[in-house]
Amino acid sequence: MTARPPLQAVIVPVTALQQNCTLLWCTATMRGAFTDPGGDLDRLLAVARQHGVTIEKLLITHGHIDHCGLAGVLAQRLGVPIEGPHPDDKFWIDQAPDAGAKYGIEGAAAFTPDRWLFDGDKVTVGDLTLDVYHCPGHTPGHVVFHHAPSDLAIVGDVLFQGSIGRTDFPRGNHGDLIRSITSRLWPLGGQTAFVPGHGPMSTFAAERRSNHFVADAVLAD
Repeated sequence: MTARPPLQAVIVPVTALQQNCTLLWCTATMRGAFTDPGGDLDRLLAVARQHGVTIEKLLITHGHIDHCGLAGVLAQRLGVPIEGPHPDDKFWIDQAPDAGAKYGIEGAAAFTPDRWLFDGDKVTVGDLTLDVYHCPGHTPGHVVFHHAPSDLAIVGDVLFQGSIGRTDFPRGNHGDLIRSITSRLWPLGGQTAFVPGHGPMSTFAAERRSNHFVADAVLAD
């Protein structure tokens, strides 16, 4: 009989921007977290019930509206804390009501995380421990969550299959983004699978081979 993996996860795209919210949980305790619950809260809660997961916290990669617009609402509804992002994204979170109106995310609200996150921090979900990496560039306060035993990373809008995050938003920085990817993500190992903020999963090895922005051959030129 094959042992259950310590971590299981389900990706649930939310909002009109099809942002990948991830429900991840500890199989030993069936306690879990939503990463980047930007909207469609009833659907997210239905998925948690379907899998028998008790939500104990919300984890936020960065302050853009599709990733965290309804995080404060959900946290209040469930009575759970919010952890993340890095405090340099406070200015994005504070804009949530205006951004929600612009992008059609009804009820979007600003919030203050119960815990801001910094590079080198750790977060727990049930019996799981995830490492936190500060990866600025797309936004200045973007963080990534990594569960080393599962070779799984939740990278938000830092990296995508075949692409990278935009850096033309306020306080975005292309050089910072490339450094975040090469100095923080690549060392986690090519075998690491990652959930991006939008679109399909990939691995760091695949992106180092073929990503037109950050492949090894591209950056060597």
